[in-house]
Amino acid sequence: MIDPSLRLRRAVHSNDDLLVRRIIKSHPDLIHNPDQSPNGLSNSNLHLAASLGYLEVSKTLVELGHELPTPALNENHQTALMLAAAAGHNEIIHFLCEYDPSCILRRDSRGRDAIMEASLGGHDTAVQLLLTFAPGGAQAALQNADVDGNTALHFASSNGNINVLQILLIAGADPDRRNVWSWNAVSYSATVQSEVALKSFVAAEKDKRRQIKTGTSESKRAAGLRVVDQDSESNE
Repeated sequence: MIDPSLRLRRAVHSNDDLLVRRIIKSHPDLIHNPDQSPNGLSNSNLHLAASLGYLEVSKTLVELGHELPTPALNENHQTALMLAAAAGHNEIIHFLCEYDPSCILRRDSRGRDAIMEASLGGHDTAVQLLLTFAPGGAQAALQNADVDGNTALHFASSNGNINVLQILLIAGADPDRRNVWSWNAVSYSATVQSEVALKSFVAAEKDKRRQIKTGTSESKRAAGLRVVDQDSESNE
């Protein structure tokens, strides 16, 4: 007879959500079933399903209480969302973001969050999803940095994905932010092409923000002016 924990692990690998449900119903203590193998990092059932992109299995596990009372963490303090973001599994990301948006800003033992993982992987749609659901808004979420001071923009630059770079800048990422080594995102450009593109995006965004700021200042000045019509002039 095969051990239930091994059968459950195989069921997840096989993307068999019905079998996963049946085994957990019979063995509720296996809801997390951390991987005890040398390289398993104690990844739970949901970590495995999310990393493989198996949506129905992920939904079944969440429905059965896998993420209660708090999201499961592996040995690196990573959530299932982080693994899905690193792999660019958009359906899983969307589902987990809707289920628990607060999970987006959680950080692992290196200080990285799901947005950084998606940026490092060059997954532009994943980055957009995470920023859309991020509590407090996209710009606030992009203030996060890992233990070395690297932001999502640093990771995107090191990957060289131009779409991700543009998404992050438009969302409010700070291109001048420096890590503990005093390097900004441009310093990590993976290719000459990405460096040129990033510099171009940065210049365009700074110009846009300058124009918005100038327009706002002019509007305030105009609002402060007293409008005098002809009748009031004639009465003076």
